[in-house]
Amino acid sequence: MPRRLGVIGYPVDHSISPAIHQAALDQLGIDARYERWAVTPEALPAWVATLRAPDVLGANVTVPHKEAVLPLLDELLPAARAIGAVNTIVNVGGRLRGENTDAAGFARALQEAGYQQPGGAVVLLGAGGAARAIAHALLEWGVDRLTIVNRHLPRAEALVSAMQARAGRVVIEACALASPSLDACLAACDLLINATSVGMRPGERILRPDQVPAGALVVDIVYNPPVTPLLADAAARGARTLNGVPMLVYQAALAFELWTGQPPPLATMFRAAHEALA
Repeated sequence: MPRRLGVIGYPVDHSISPAIHQAALDQLGIDARYERWAVTPEALPAWVATLRAPDVLGANVTVPHKEAVLPLLDELLPAARAIGAVNTIVNVGGRLRGENTDAAGFARALQEAGYQQPGGAVVLLGAGGAARAIAHALLEWGVDRLTIVNRHLPRAEALVSAMQARAGRVVIEACALASPSLDACLAACDLLINATSVGMRPGERILRPDQVPAGALVVDIVYNPPVTPLLADAAARGARTLNGVPMLVYQAALAFELWTGQPPPLATMFRAAHEALA
């Protein structure tokens, strides 16, 4: 009987994780099937309980469940505990182990995009599960200043508070998306990251085109579509851009190894991602 894997989210139709993981499973001859599992917030506890079945290897977790899933698990690995969000669940003999591979996946994608020097000012849009992982990675990276921007200021302030103990010398602050001070923060940053889902639907913009800093590396973790309005605006202003595909594949590769114990076939996973988005 094939083993089962899947991605839990709501909505989840946009996810190309099934294409990426199925290609890797097939490449290595692993008898398993990776599926999309659309799970409402109300149904999450019951669905997570089904992951304990012997034929389930585990699951990925995406919006809006990365934080809500924590109390439903038996164990959190150090990165997931530090970040406060889970994107990977591993079934270990009926016990559910939570991990976060987003932070390491983002760090590798950022490094390969050429953002390798420590220091700098960063603006991070969003304060959800993905933003938590990225903030964690940035603090470990050693940026000088991190501004967390959210539509609702209390949520950004809560993430700043959660990260403050690990901030060290990093100046970390919260800002509302509608704040008059945001323009100055954006103009001064050398790295801008969208860690929200804004941009998945045509024409959605989280910033005005004139707010996008021309001298920054602009990263949008949205990968479908590959060119979001934010990235199009950034390119039009001459900024360097990076979409969400590298982070998606690198975090997927780490999850794949946790489930299977085998080195992930990265070239196959990248090829499957690009084909799924073509």
